[in-house]
Amino acid sequence: MHTEIKPGIHWIGIVDWGLRHFHGHELSTNRGSTYNSYLILDEKIAVVDTVWAPFTEEFMANLRQLVDPARIDYVITNHAEPDHSGALPALMREAVNATMIVSRKGLESVPGHYHQNWPLKAVATGDTLSLGRRELLFVEAPMLHWPDSMFTYVKNEALLLSNDAFGQHYATAFRCNDQVDAAELEQEALKYYANILAPFSGQVIKKIDELLALKLPVEMIAPSHGVIWRQNPLQIVAKYQEWAAQKPRRQAVVLYESMWHATRRLAEAAGDGLAEAGVPHKLLYVSANDRNDLLTEIFQAGAVLVGSSTVNNGFLPSLAPVFSEWKGLRMKNKIGAAFGSYGWSGEAVKLMEAQLKECGVNVVHEGVNVKWQPRPDDLAAARALGRAVGETLKGETGA
Repeated sequence: MHTEIKPGIHWIGIVDWGLRHFHGHELSTNRGSTYNSYLILDEKIAVVDTVWAPFTEEFMANLRQLVDPARIDYVITNHAEPDHSGALPALMREAVNATMIVSRKGLESVPGHYHQNWPLKAVATGDTLSLGRRELLFVEAPMLHWPDSMFTYVKNEALLLSNDAFGQHYATAFRCNDQVDAAELEQEALKYYANILAPFSGQVIKKIDELLALKLPVEMIAPSHGVIWRQNPLQIVAKYQEWAAQKPRRQAVVLYESMWHATRRLAEAAGDGLAEAGVPHKLLYVSANDRNDLLTEIFQAGAVLVGSSTVNNGFLPSLAPVFSEWKGLRMKNKIGAAFGSYGWSGEAVKLMEAQLKECGVNVVHEGVNVKWQPRPDDLAAARALGRAVGETLKGETGA
């Protein structure tokens, strides 16, 4: 299947309805994904990005419906990660006359993945390539989200082919943002940013500023995953500016693990305290929730409270991968605290406070640690903890 998104410019990608994990099993994709590839038909013919290798045959069939691959002049590889480049071996076998256009870092990443002697030409920001009526402009975008990443801008069409930036893991029946559920789209775009691009927020801000300084008209943004931004395309740019700034928001999340409901009761009491302070919040039982969804909630929250029972002189192990990924995502501008229950030794609270600090969280109040099931005064202490964190957050957000 293919879709014409501009006169002579076609989406020739793949919709992967069944995808549920990405980057191995590190990222959940509960709404599937797409692998977006674009064909530009002009005096010279160009393909921009390909698809993941398992879909090579379908991709090549989409391409052959529109053009004989031997007629392709340029294969533009904005980024060499296999979900975008997996069909390159098959494409280059048939596109015998094509030169591959890559970023300067792509001179290393493409051969590093495929060990092929393909004809490569590196471009830098500001370089252009004429296809005839259309001219392509290249913008390097290192660490959005790999060192080799770049954007391809189609002049005359005001079309930005942005690769991983501005994308979503979101399988849909139609290709453009005005054809899908807006709430689902924003949620998937946020999840994508929080779990993939958050560590590079500084680079995101600089690259958007650089793009805006070029004063390029943008009528459409076509990423390599998810839907194409056709209606008000700059709305996603504004969202990236907001998300990259990571300003603290007046909302909180309470993450907890519990063996025999003692810690759950403390979590509920802490939530009551946040509500008393007028802070919206969510209580999330870690084991019952998707880890990437948890991290998305953490990303949006200005305050995070974490609770666990003590087991084997530590916190419950289901929290460990959350902390591990949280550290790597390098989120900013959050406050927090810890709480927990125990029967023997009670180390979990101090260990969780240490983990919060390693995640860049400012631990603003001493934790609550309860032996056995909480009594009324223990629940009151947890409620006071939530209220105190909420009041501190309100002070920091100017609410």
